[in-house]
Amino acid sequence: MTETMWPAPFAASPIRGQVTVPGSKSMANRALLLAALANGPSTLTGLPLDARDIQLMLAGLRSLGVRCEIDVATRATHVFPGELRGPADIDCGLAGTVMRFLPPVAALARGDIRFDGDGRARERPMATSISALKDLGIEVSTESSPGLPFTIRGDGAVSGGSVTLDASSSSQFVSALLLPGRRFREGISVRHRGGPIPSLPHIEMTVRMLQEHGVPVTVDTTDPTNATWSIESGVIEARDRKVEPDISNSLPFAAAALVTGGSVEIAGWPPDGLQPVAAVRELLSELGADTVLSDTGLTVQGTGEINGIERDLSDLGELVPNVVALCALATGPSKLSGISHIAGHETDRLQALATELNRLGGNVSAKSDGFEIYPAKLSGGDWRTYHDHRMATTGAIIGLRVPDVRIENIGTTGKTFPEFPRIWQDLVTGNKTVV
Repeated sequence: MTETMWPAPFAASPIRGQVTVPGSKSMANRALLLAALANGPSTLTGLPLDARDIQLMLAGLRSLGVRCEIDVATRATHVFPGELRGPADIDCGLAGTVMRFLPPVAALARGDIRFDGDGRARERPMATSISALKDLGIEVSTESSPGLPFTIRGDGAVSGGSVTLDASSSSQFVSALLLPGRRFREGISVRHRGGPIPSLPHIEMTVRMLQEHGVPVTVDTTDPTNATWSIESGVIEARDRKVEPDISNSLPFAAAALVTGGSVEIAGWPPDGLQPVAAVRELLSELGADTVLSDTGLTVQGTGEINGIERDLSDLGELVPNVVALCALATGPSKLSGISHIAGHETDRLQALATELNRLGGNVSAKSDGFEIYPAKLSGGDWRTYHDHRMATTGAIIGLRVPDVRIENIGTTGKTFPEFPRIWQDLVTGNKTVV
């Protein structure tokens, strides 16, 4: 190990407390992009401004000429749309929402816009995005394989129209075209032809946010292998927005209640949010938790025993690493399916999770579309994160029950939740309310 090792706190007793998590990265980057394309200024609150993915999106928009001002006192972000322009170099880091959402927007600018990112970003699936852009008449030049780095040569407008693609490896391919599609001369009609789309709730989030900006969206997902979304050309109305707490980043804290038989309240949990809140509560219930929603948040109560589950998690892909940790600590076997697409996330999560858990004595088999997990006695050791924030929080969950787990580069949580190590430490060591 070359990175600094972080000793994961061990929970000797049930964890009880309240936590506040930052705003949803997925919602925040959609909100920023829609505000940048709107017909007037917008004010956004609740953005996780310290998260790397948000900083990358803000930097990318600014490089295209969008004025984004942050009020230091209130942490509100004021977005002032303007004429998009190049040339520019955009660093995508490891953020899927930047590498997939910004290129269609860059095509509305004039000039050459070059995209690149971290080493792993060059391995993430982008061929579908690039082919779709070319099918819409957008000039894209790649430097090697059909992925990062590449350059968009914008002429200030995009014709738009109809495009057919296969989004079975990422829902972001669809959202990327819908978000700016209203600004295309002929609007946009996206048809997915292929296997079922993973993380479909993320497309539903995109659709609902567009509708809240006054953009009608025609949707037909009756056949998940032949689905369509259509938007007519027009105006994206400006809208002030408060971003919901990030449900994916809430899961480790819910897991802490499950693992230790404690009780954790996640402050500000949306009762009917743009994220799949009902599905997450259902999943927690299957795993053995009781959940109670109140005016202040969602309280998760555990017994210390975790149920093994058999479940298709295709709609909840971002939660998979933390769910796998819970299943590895469960009293019975688990079978998780529908998640082949997580091999293309920040790392190949299928292989990474199996490798790290088995290194600690687990009994985990990675399959083509998921996992088989059997109860096993785990022991301490080094936990590699592969520069993946979800791998880091997964190791922290394991460390609650398994002494002497040492996590490589806990700072990788800065991608979406820079304060995670401090908040986790405070919660486990007895601070009842941490923010």
